[in-house]
Amino acid sequence: MSPALPRLRFWVVTLAAVLMAGLTFSLGQWQWRRAADKIALQAAITEQKRLPALDNRALFAAKNIADVTHRQASLQGVWQEAHTVYLDNRPMGGKPGFWVVTPLALEGGRPWLLVQRGWIPRDFNDRTRLPAVSTPPGLVRVAGRMAPPPSKLYEFAGVQSGRIRQNLDVVAFSAEIGQPLLPASLLQTGPASEGMLRDWPEPTLGVDKHYGYAFQWFGLCALVLGLYAWFQLISPSRKKQPPSRPHS
Repeated sequence: MSPALPRLRFWVVTLAAVLMAGLTFSLGQWQWRRAADKIALQAAITEQKRLPALDNRALFAAKNIADVTHRQASLQGVWQEAHTVYLDNRPMGGKPGFWVVTPLALEGGRPWLLVQRGWIPRDFNDRTRLPAVSTPPGLVRVAGRMAPPPSKLYEFAGVQSGRIRQNLDVVAFSAEIGQPLLPASLLQTGPASEGMLRDWPEPTLGVDKHYGYAFQWFGLCALVLGLYAWFQLISPSRKKQPPSRPHS
């Protein structure tokens, strides 16, 4: 065997080990930073909950709607029941059902605000049969916390229309009903009423998951370096050592 081949193999393995160790360490750092970012976000959410509840005037005065996400709110307006939408495949308490979403025409100005009013169960015999939901007429006050628009699930290509839908896009829905909508929603809170449950889960940020991934990547990095050190440095060095002579 040519003397150059073992040397070439050594440097190829060394390069591969360095690249793999660098990659896994970088991924571990990235997951660690993601955890730190989410801890900061959780602190911001907790701080928002301590602030006084928004009223209509404070909501309209917000320069950036994202700045009031997760803040408590008590808003007045008129339900636009004709535009109520039922979002399918939205479980609550482990049971399949619908989220009921109705625009609220806020008193004192526009645009309207989507309200995630609560959850209703699905009829297993007839998917299109919806339980009765009561929508009070006239001016109402709705308490809840500000949230992003309703989360989206996977859907096949096509236009979402009708009362029962998989997802609700704020921009498309605004064009459909011919009214401006805030790029946010109100998650209505409180006890069950009007035929709906409101056992909304608290927002979970998955910090522990990111720490778990980080330790996995750091562990893999340590394993790569350990295997390299053993097979490329320690083991060959031991093989080169002359056998010890027995004592006479």
